[in-house]
Amino acid sequence: MRIYSHSALLYWWPVWVVGYIMAFLSRFQGKEIEIGANKVFIHDSSNLGLIFFGVIFIVILVTNYSVRGLSSGIVIMAFVLSFVLLLYFNLWEKFSGWFMSHKIYLDEGAYLWFSILLSAMWAIVVFGFDRISYWQVEPGQLTRESLFGSGSKSYNTQGMMLEKHQDDVFRHWLLGIGSGDMQIRTSGATREQIEIPNVLFVGSKVAAIQRLIAEVPED
Repeated sequence: MRIYSHSALLYWWPVWVVGYIMAFLSRFQGKEIEIGANKVFIHDSSNLGLIFFGVIFIVILVTNYSVRGLSSGIVIMAFVLSFVLLLYFNLWEKFSGWFMSHKIYLDEGAYLWFSILLSAMWAIVVFGFDRISYWQVEPGQLTRESLFGSGSKSYNTQGMMLEKHQDDVFRHWLLGIGSGDMQIRTSGATREQIEIPNVLFVGSKVAAIQRLIAEVPED
């Protein structure tokens, strides 16, 4: 069984998903405007730009600041409720108008190219770079492996303790869709604490590892 530790870019998928949606809305609900020799499609509502930048801000905040436990649920509910109410009463438009009389308008190309580049990088990192090194779990043994053979280190699983941390509602459940951080404590003369962050489907992974640890390796 292999365990992959992902980078924080794993949680950036909502940005490019929303970007593609905004590009679609700009194309089919926006107005065609001529700028120089080019024609672009821009939606007449600045709410699209506000939502897009709001999602980017939330993802940056979530990936750099961890709020765990019940407090994370309270914070996210308060934030979402405030955001929805401001949109419902059209106060975002007024606020952006008060702030130096500037509103956020992006054309279809801006949304589309940003999303294409980000989604491509996301796929390369999540399905490529993050898989260069991994943890291999076998009955009686845990090994750090690398695809390019840069060295490996093995641990005996006897007496090994396993913990999962999945209490950040923002990062682990909303953006990570069941991801979490794994903590492994080895036993023996040289005890170590191994941190494996951003593991997808960490609950099922921990359960499977516990079964493997319990098995006695064949001679």
